[in-house]
Amino acid sequence: MSDYLADVQRYDAGADADTVKKIVRHLGIALRSRDTSFVSCSDDAELGRVRQSWCMKKLKQTDEANCDKVIASTCETMKADRSKQRVTFYYLVAKSLGQLGGL
Repeated sequence: MSDYLADVQRYDAGADADTVKKIVRHLGIALRSRDTSFVSCSDDAELGRVRQSWCMKKLKQTDEANCDKVIASTCETMKADRSKQRVTFYYLVAKSLGQLGGL
């Protein structure tokens, strides 16, 4: 858990540990596999899954175009990281959408 929090805090120094823990719990088994614990910004199918399962379903967003814009912005924010931690990516998407409190 502390590794996830430390990675999130690279982008948001004031990140709340409980919020990060909720994202980790939500992702559950996906974090056990190295392949699924990271987000690939170069894979359109992957970004579509992030949009559908995280942005629209979990965060209850209705504007697909806005979700795509936020996801693209998050990819840009994390572009220096070759391996983008899924927990951090999801945190930044939720923060951009103002949905951290709703997790």
